[in-house]
Amino acid sequence: MTGPLVTTLPARHGFFTRAGGVSEGPYASLNCSLSGRDRMEAVLENRARAARAVGADPALLVGLTQVHGAHVVRVTAPWPVGAGPQADAMATDRPGIALGIVTADCAPVLLADPRAGVIGAAHAGWRGAVAGVLEATVAAMTDLGARAERIVAAIGPCIGQESYEVACDLYDAVADPRFFRDGRPGHWQFDLGGYCAARLAAAGVAAVERVAADTAAEPARFFSHRRRTLAGGGPIGHQISVVVR
Repeated sequence: MTGPLVTTLPARHGFFTRAGGVSEGPYASLNCSLSGRDRMEAVLENRARAARAVGADPALLVGLTQVHGAHVVRVTAPWPVGAGPQADAMATDRPGIALGIVTADCAPVLLADPRAGVIGAAHAGWRGAVAGVLEATVAAMTDLGARAERIVAAIGPCIGQESYEVACDLYDAVADPRFFRDGRPGHWQFDLGGYCAARLAAAGVAAVERVAADTAAEPARFFSHRRRTLAGGGPIGHQISVVVR
């Protein structure tokens, strides 16, 4: 399979594209979402491939029922496939456990404090980021022995500012003009990745790296909810990002 995108994060990890899987049609090919209409056997194979690509046991890859909130789960043991709790971030200090986040424009954020042996993973759409999911992930990691000033974070492929036109509801919720450019009348272009990076820095995270990619503008590489919406709807897959202790 095609290798994942990697950063300097001091933990085994990968930000996967849509390439290298067994799914077909609109889900081609590395669709890793358990909640869509893709064939479950294909999704399970895709997730297993992603786990093995970062040196993890597929049986120890866990995911969440993501709800665009700020709740963080402490992972002490793997749960059955598809039984992930409603939450948008995870933290663990258990060796071998792999944390998986699925996205299709939202920002996947992977974190690690190698000295403490603690990792985290977060799904950061704008609602979750505004609600504090990244700060909550850092707090959950510190509860396990990490220290914010030692945590390194990597923000994976997400929708880019040029592709992300938003209206007043998002502009007012973020309430920080640094992350907006003027668009059409009554609209702005939002820098989701930059906003996440700023929230992490404000939380005291030692280093933040961003993957240079725009999921909405790169159909050959990424699934995108925004691109699907602009095209009138239809089925959609999701890419996965994984970090393992």
